[in-house]
Amino acid sequence: MVEMPIVFAFTDWQQAQVFAVPTEEDPQVEKIVNQYLRDLQKNGYNIDQQEIWIRSQWAELVNIKSDIPIAAASLTKIATTLAAVNKLDLDHRFVTEIGRTGEVINGVLKGDLVITGGGDPLFTWEEGVALANKLEQLGIKKIQGNLVILNNFSMNFQKKPQASAEALKKSFNYHLWPAHLLKQEQKLVKTKPTLTIQGKIILAEQPPAKIAPILRHQSLSLKDIIKQMNIYSNNHIAQSLADSIGGATTVVQTAIELAQVSPEQIHLENGSGLGVNNRISPKAITQIWMTLENLLAKRSSKITDLFPVSGVDHQGTLQLRHIPAGVTLKTGTLNEVSALAGVIPTKERGLVWFAILNHGSGINQLRHQQDILLQKLSKHWQFEIDPNKLKSVKPFLGDPSRNSLM
Repeated sequence: MVEMPIVFAFTDWQQAQVFAVPTEEDPQVEKIVNQYLRDLQKNGYNIDQQEIWIRSQWAELVNIKSDIPIAAASLTKIATTLAAVNKLDLDHRFVTEIGRTGEVINGVLKGDLVITGGGDPLFTWEEGVALANKLEQLGIKKIQGNLVILNNFSMNFQKKPQASAEALKKSFNYHLWPAHLLKQEQKLVKTKPTLTIQGKIILAEQPPAKIAPILRHQSLSLKDIIKQMNIYSNNHIAQSLADSIGGATTVVQTAIELAQVSPEQIHLENGSGLGVNNRISPKAITQIWMTLENLLAKRSSKITDLFPVSGVDHQGTLQLRHIPAGVTLKTGTLNEVSALAGVIPTKERGLVWFAILNHGSGINQLRHQQDILLQKLSKHWQFEIDPNKLKSVKPFLGDPSRNSLM
């Protein structure tokens, strides 16, 4: 049996009720997992390509090739989450600054509108519309000059700066809105902006000589951004967060130093998990997860603030899944990869962490078998569901209060 370093302890030993929590192995869990593997084999999957790691606070329960790093798809986002939370405050806001050149005369800006990006990974249509409404409230009805974009600005998860700039320009004017935005206009905003930009879109490397500040746009909190990233497994958000803290190198280094992951068990090329060259072992994933749990506890937060909970968050990657209620988890999917990792609150074992990395064609079948495995575990253990977790809070995209005067 391998002892985990003390850094992974979820609570102080005085509070953990060590003598009330079983520290021995669980033959029934081993039996359930063995049946799971046999079922995969019956469906044509190569057992040598399946890896599983299940452990409680005080005992290793299942170890199937848990030290071997393989493609883990979006489970990479667990490591990105740890690195972001370690580097930034949970209430961190990415700031986009709005300025002008020239004066505003009779509602017309006789100059350029300048957008200085700050790396906001969740700047959407709603944010652009709210920004336009605020500008109009300040008396700016028309921009005679250009729309100038500086620094790291992205909108609607666009990779290309030009596409983001064009989307922002469209969001400013109701008459330019795309069809899908018009369909949701009633719930989107009470006031539809008609701010026109007569000039061109300019992607500038250097700011104009003189910029008069107008507005300071704040993003959602880091906590809300990460939650949305993990609910929808959004690759753009994940990569943006990774880039903001130093890229995949920082993500890996954080896992090695903070979570004490063996360097041989993690290799990442990006922060999203796109591509089979992003490899993590099941044990490393669990170590990262447990370390994140510990770090959040020190900040008066919890893992459910950052990841979806089955039975509570029904959207995103949990749609069409049949996972017992109360499991906090993260999914991962590539062409021939279906991965699942998370934490189960049980009365018998306390918190139980797991990582399942399946390889093979037929993703829906692999997901189905994962769901059955967790259903069987829920019958074996009594899942302990905290009523306070049974709330799904949607972020307020387009909140006008996040646009303030500079």
